[in-house]
Amino acid sequence: MSSSPPLPPPSTTTPHLLVFPYPAQGHMISLLDLTHYLASHGGFTITVLVTPKNLPLLEPLLQAHPSIHTLVLPFPAHPNLPAGAEHVSQIGNHGNFPIMVALRQLHDPIVHWFNSHPAPPAAIISDSFLGWTQHLADHLQIPRIVYYSCGAFLVNVLHYSWLHIKTDLFRSSPVFHFNEIPNSPSFKKDHLPSLIKRYQDSNPDWDLLRDDALANTSGWVSVFNSFETLEGEFLEHFRDLNGEGRVFGIGPLNLIRAGDGRSSIRDSSSEVLTWLDGCADSSVLYVCFGSQKQLNQQQMEALASGLERSGARFVWVVKTFNQTVGGCNGIPIGFEDRVSDRGIVVKEWVPQVAILNHRAVGGFLSHCGWNSVLESVTAGVLILGWPMEADQFVNAKLLVDDMGVAVRVCEGANSVPDSDELGKVIAMSLRGDCPEKMKAGALKRAAVDAVRSNGSSWKDMRGFVDKLKQLPGRNF
Repeated sequence: MSSSPPLPPPSTTTPHLLVFPYPAQGHMISLLDLTHYLASHGGFTITVLVTPKNLPLLEPLLQAHPSIHTLVLPFPAHPNLPAGAEHVSQIGNHGNFPIMVALRQLHDPIVHWFNSHPAPPAAIISDSFLGWTQHLADHLQIPRIVYYSCGAFLVNVLHYSWLHIKTDLFRSSPVFHFNEIPNSPSFKKDHLPSLIKRYQDSNPDWDLLRDDALANTSGWVSVFNSFETLEGEFLEHFRDLNGEGRVFGIGPLNLIRAGDGRSSIRDSSSEVLTWLDGCADSSVLYVCFGSQKQLNQQQMEALASGLERSGARFVWVVKTFNQTVGGCNGIPIGFEDRVSDRGIVVKEWVPQVAILNHRAVGGFLSHCGWNSVLESVTAGVLILGWPMEADQFVNAKLLVDDMGVAVRVCEGANSVPDSDELGKVIAMSLRGDCPEKMKAGALKRAAVDAVRSNGSSWKDMRGFVDKLKQLPGRNF
């Protein structure tokens, strides 16, 4: 165990917060954005808990706020995790379960640190994937704030899924109807969140995980990276479950980051941005499926064919893999040469936020992960949705069916789109008169308004900070 050295005691006591992010990109980024906001505006003493290989991810935050402390605990071993793996990006979405189980072993080291600290935390802010920290907080007799990096629609679906997952009806039904949730949504079994699909009733670790998930509703406060115009009815439904004054929609946090005058930790100078400078407004489709998903050969060929047939300009970010008979990294042989006058294929990290906010980008072919959703919404860019796993089917349903700000082009981790149809949808999506495109522009304006003074998220953030300031202050 290691922690940063204590600073001299401040002149006045301040509440000490322990922030515990979950080690996955979509989870960490937004919780660290919230931590930055609290450090800038709240007047709190903050300690962030990470494992050794995740410590470098805190560098931008620690550079901006040298007063933030770190608690670095060794990552616990688990038989289903490769040696040295401490982050979901190292193993893919299927690694969530063993990582969640392994991190439960940090309970006792955290208790030891807490009991030996001269001014221990007055509260813990932890990710919803760390539901066991509710029992930790109860043991330490401090309140817990549950941070949801995902949307409120998904959290409602997860809550009722965990409640009913042991029933015969839930196990046997090919389609699940959530009549308790606003609009009574239905999902095929294959479209449920990955943790629900993979649940094993005979495995005691899965039962612990279910108990952890249900414990989230016992948190003192729940905080969502979402906003009222996007998910108002689902936030309100969760307020009905948890009680008034305990649920706050404070997003989109990436807009609050921009409002603080910070560049994104993912933004930098890029050859892609230079290429986009030479393109007309709203003429380019950005294609990216996140940091974890890798398309198979058939999907790569269908997508390449669709892009070629669309006649549109594009930036395609490819997650690399070994050379195959179909071409390098799965890209069909000759494709890049044939489209070199209007498209580029990128095989490395790119500044996604900067790309989405570039004037030339008019569409985003995406897996519909929540961070990508919010980054696209706040840029006013139409999403062409291809949900594959995790929360993505729920997010796509919200965007396509409920809000009408996206177009579904394919579904499923192994599905292959029709190239002709895909090409037509791509061409349509870049037209100025596309109705979904116009709705996406309106949703961007609503997102910006939400974080402005007296907007819904601005009010909820103030309410959340005021609630934290009720905690007992301690000399550190």
